[in-house]
Amino acid sequence: MAKNLVIVEAPTKSKFLDAFKQHLQDNDFSPLTVLGYLSDVKVFCAWFEKSNGRQTELELITPTDMRGYRQYLLRVEKRSANTVNRKLAALSTLMRWGVDCGRIASDPMSRVKTVRVTRGAPTPKWLDKTEQIALQRAIERDLQLAKIRFPRRWVTRQRDASLVVFLLHTGLRLNEATALQTSDIQISSRKGSVLIRQGKGGKQRSVPLNTEARKALQDWYAVRPESEFVWTEVEGNEGSSLTGRTIQRMLERYAIDANLESLSPHILRHSFAKNLVNAGVGLEKVAALLGHKNLNAMRVYVAPGEKDLETAMEELV
Repeated sequence: MAKNLVIVEAPTKSKFLDAFKQHLQDNDFSPLTVLGYLSDVKVFCAWFEKSNGRQTELELITPTDMRGYRQYLLRVEKRSANTVNRKLAALSTLMRWGVDCGRIASDPMSRVKTVRVTRGAPTPKWLDKTEQIALQRAIERDLQLAKIRFPRRWVTRQRDASLVVFLLHTGLRLNEATALQTSDIQISSRKGSVLIRQGKGGKQRSVPLNTEARKALQDWYAVRPESEFVWTEVEGNEGSSLTGRTIQRMLERYAIDANLESLSPHILRHSFAKNLVNAGVGLEKVAALLGHKNLNAMRVYVAPGEKDLETAMEELV
């Protein structure tokens, strides 16, 4: 591909865009998520048409096109790994929809790998307070819009909102959260705890529930379907344990709505630990809550983050 290829987003005449937009809206993606996905797809369409000299149609897109676009974003546009992965996530959603509705026979994204984020890359290990507030606002907006516009899917949105708050205030690993059963939760108006029966290395531990975690659970318990699992599927296989992939897609949506570079269960876990350290909690207690045996693993939370260094430099002015 020519190094000097410059892509400018332009209106596309591809017929599938309106149908894809309707699919996102029918599945209660937030307006910001719909806007972000459509923008990313249009930029891809502009690249495809420049590269191939023909209008973008789903059935014409090949795995080679997808790999070529990934390389274009990295080598020509010089986008960060997180930005590339976000754009690939939008295209992956588009192609899964194409397969599901019979527009294409196979998914050209199925073997396209996301970009590995190496140590030292600019992605944050945790969310700072400003980013946590932005995430909370995105969650609240999403719930408000769901109640008004998508009442049939509001239960799903309440589950998603409660789960994010729960992870941020407990620091559980993804597999620990999805395995939780109602018998593992002890909760009252003033206190509560969650029992992790099979943590890393088969270790059990108990994590106290603070006010925010208890409220998140109570909000979800008020509407959740009957199930032995705490976090359950709602719109398909109702009552079965929520899958990790469903949680990852939900967090990708919130990341776009909150204008975050990335969001994952691990980032929420790191944010929980960093919040504890910033509040003066000792590393031994933080390690116990996270289920870590090695205190050396906790040293990362006392190291200054990028925002800490920026604040330090501002003090020189």
